[in-house]
Amino acid sequence: MNPFEQKSCQIDESFKSWKEIYPKPYNKESTDPYTKTRIILMNGTEFEANWFSHQFARHCENMDLRREIALTRRVEKQQQMILACLKPINESPLETTIAYEQLAVDLTAILAKREKDAHVKKALDFALLEDFDHLYRYADLLEMDKGIKAEQLVGRYTEIMPGRPTISEHRYPYDNVKPSTDFKSAELLTKLNVNIITAAEQQTMNYYMNIAPFYENDIGRRLYQEIGLIEEQHVSQYESLLDPNCTWLESLLMHEYTECYLYYSCYTDESDPYIKLIWEEMLMQEIAHLHKAAELLARYERKQWQQVIPDGTFPELLNFRENIDYVRDVLENTVYQTSILDNYVEVDKVPDTSKFFFFQNALNCNVANVPSHEVIERYIRQRGMDYRFEVKEHPIRELRNRTCDNTTVGREKSPAHVM
Repeated sequence: MNPFEQKSCQIDESFKSWKEIYPKPYNKESTDPYTKTRIILMNGTEFEANWFSHQFARHCENMDLRREIALTRRVEKQQQMILACLKPINESPLETTIAYEQLAVDLTAILAKREKDAHVKKALDFALLEDFDHLYRYADLLEMDKGIKAEQLVGRYTEIMPGRPTISEHRYPYDNVKPSTDFKSAELLTKLNVNIITAAEQQTMNYYMNIAPFYENDIGRRLYQEIGLIEEQHVSQYESLLDPNCTWLESLLMHEYTECYLYYSCYTDESDPYIKLIWEEMLMQEIAHLHKAAELLARYERKQWQQVIPDGTFPELLNFRENIDYVRDVLENTVYQTSILDNYVEVDKVPDTSKFFFFQNALNCNVANVPSHEVIERYIRQRGMDYRFEVKEHPIRELRNRTCDNTTVGREKSPAHVM
């Protein structure tokens, strides 16, 4: 489908009453896990659209243009309000967190598997192992605090076991900034991938930072703090892949196109009839927003939409499926890596003078006090071994021990490489 060729409605025809803005929540017991991940994805996508629009307005002097983007922004905020309240009241923030991490794992894997730009693919694979480990840490906290096994929440589509240990993920800020992608030469799928993952990780960062103060105990609050800090690193990494040379209106067009693409993907992939209708309605609204963005681009920059998106036909759609084998392969081949400036390198090859070790020593000077480590160790003390859902033996020998949490993989050099 090409959304530029679809019939468009007037934007202000999308305003809703309060009754329409408050939707019927999904049933947390019967709803498919991937329906939940789609809702979180689109919530984050709408937040990104709103936040980008606010930043645009703060850097724009033209009152007519500011009013046009304010109109679209109001409808998109309305969309986000609907999506946010699809979450049921009886689903705890920690249960929702499991869905956030399942989204992070499977979305990143799906994008990485189809990405042809080697630089972007490496970035996706690298962060994938970190979100995978976050799922494991939160799952142990969930079983410890609530007695709920996360494998039920993820539908057994996603394994729950250690990835690159969260303690190993803390890096000096310089090392999270990567070279940008040239959107003029990049494939459309690459541009979509970068936009999609940036919005998704930003939503996760915001959620964790907001949830942290409200969790019911200190260890949970501290775990949300720590993983929220890693999510900020992921946002820094992914947003640096965006093309900074795009104009505000070119970026607006790409934002609206990304939303159209995602809503159409959600619509084609959805199994819940009620949610499917929401995807269809919001797709129609986003087509109107896309047409308006194209109109503004032509009016204020004298550019046609084809100069930004040469072929508006949607590429391969985003469909959620299990990615167990892919994640295991990435684990086996890259778990010992860290990030040093533009590159991803095994920690054994990192110079002793690197700021990676300086930052690790500053933040994690007492390993016993690191929240992500403390959660697993506390669970092991209570239950004898950690909580996992594995379809077979872990591919990394150092991460197979279920009675002791590993804090060295991807963080410390092996003895043979210590200088």
